[in-house]
Amino acid sequence: MKKKIFRWSKVLILLYCVVGIIVYYGQDRLIFHPQAVAKSTQYHFGQAFRELNLAYDAGSNLNIIQFNANLPPADSLPKGVVLYFHGNSETIAGCAPIAGQFTGKGYEIWMIDYPGYGKSTGPLTEQRLYDYALILYKLARTHYQPGNIILYGRSIGTGVAAQLASVRDCRRLILESPYFSMTSLARHYLPIYPMGKMLHYRFPINEYLSTVTAPVTIFHGSNDRLIPYSNAVRLQPLLKPGDTFITIPGSVHNELGRSSFFREQLDSILSQ
Repeated sequence: MKKKIFRWSKVLILLYCVVGIIVYYGQDRLIFHPQAVAKSTQYHFGQAFRELNLAYDAGSNLNIIQFNANLPPADSLPKGVVLYFHGNSETIAGCAPIAGQFTGKGYEIWMIDYPGYGKSTGPLTEQRLYDYALILYKLARTHYQPGNIILYGRSIGTGVAAQLASVRDCRRLILESPYFSMTSLARHYLPIYPMGKMLHYRFPINEYLSTVTAPVTIFHGSNDRLIPYSNAVRLQPLLKPGDTFITIPGSVHNELGRSSFFREQLDSILSQ
């Protein structure tokens, strides 16, 4: 009996070590799912846009798509700009269909692709994501005042948007399907591992919210299994008076945009 217990203990320890090694060295692939396209690719969207390619350094390119606002003939200037940071398995091309919800309300919406996504290149690190976001913000500031800039993050992009809002002023920070922190989310899936020491990516939204002075709106689906609702709701006590946490009943991670309640709430924010 003792030999059997010892044998199974060795198997379990070996399995623990193997899984831990896979998680540690494969975390980039587990967290991010980049889809690159050739720089020569011609984008065709169903609305007017401008494309920019900015050289971050000798080996890195930041691709930006700026969707024009749909303005009535009497209006000559957009109401502002939405800086949009997408999810871990999305690209600008895949997110383009949602642009109309913002441009239809008189806003421009500018999207970036992360390194390795779309036409953007360079090392994919947490700091590089923050650096690219800051470049986008500085570009927006050449056209708009902070009171006309909305920061919008979805899924993994909520960490990028929250960090940017913690160091730069904006009109509002909108987080769609956020997490408390990447560390806490990893612990949800792998509670027996020291994820605080293993992860290369932190995205501590809980820490960033403490220094965000702009109004914050959070959307989260109650049936989200990828980023559990229970993880996101931990952000609620960190919100300021006037901030809002909006639950989308029954929605899963990738279906918030299909909810009429979500669209109504977002339209209400953009109409303010």
